[in-house]
Amino acid sequence: MTGIMRMVSIAAAFVFVAVAPGPGPAGQQTALAASAAEGVAEPASTARVAALADHTITLVNNSGQTLWIGSAVNADGSRNLTSLPTLRSGQSATVRIPESSAPGHWRGKFFARQGCGGNSGSTFRCKVGDCGPFADRCTTGEQPASLAEFNFDTRDRLAPWYNVSYVNAFSLPITIEAVNASAPAGSKECETVGCTENLLRHCPPANLRYWDSGTPMLCVNPNRDARTPYSNMISARCPKAYAWSKQDTEPGNQTMRQCRNCTGFRVTFHRG
Repeated sequence: MTGIMRMVSIAAAFVFVAVAPGPGPAGQQTALAASAAEGVAEPASTARVAALADHTITLVNNSGQTLWIGSAVNADGSRNLTSLPTLRSGQSATVRIPESSAPGHWRGKFFARQGCGGNSGSTFRCKVGDCGPFADRCTTGEQPASLAEFNFDTRDRLAPWYNVSYVNAFSLPITIEAVNASAPAGSKECETVGCTENLLRHCPPANLRYWDSGTPMLCVNPNRDARTPYSNMISARCPKAYAWSKQDTEPGNQTMRQCRNCTGFRVTFHRG
């Protein structure tokens, strides 16, 4: 496992945000928060007040395709998330992290499932990031894909910790930005990690996988525990993301960040 991932199912209440298509999360937005108790729409600002005890993660789809969000957790009591959103390009959804509930932490990851189809609960499958037969949750380990990893811990005064991982594979560019962050002057705390560049065009030919149409789909790491042409390419073009499992032991690496004062994070899936 890498970085944070080295470190009971519930329904995750989420705020669904429709975003005007275009690069980045900026622009006019309209937001309605679905009330988990009554199914009644309420202003997003009201929902946010109710969620102050927990951080939130806003998932933004700027990929140009429909994404089915997947999530997995460490085997440490962290609670699996359900009711995960399906996002058309230009849409966003905000997931509340259950860190204040027992066991007092949430350590896990988010990823984009691509090329999905079938009936949820039976025949649903994805070409990239497949993690079981459900459209709104994961029940098996995910197949290789780009990852956004987090460690929320109510007992760690430096938490949350976060990183982008391309250790297993690169599928889409990911960035993680801290929201409403306050960091000490001159520090790298709360810094944005990841990158927006599509690295599929730079994938070593032996590591590249294709869609049925013949276009590049996935760049797979042949050895996650050693330096390879794959990891060298990732490090050169996206130094603020994990390229192999031990990269955080290399002097001067920029792979992991923490942000003790923020309300949450924005994870953006960029165009591949």
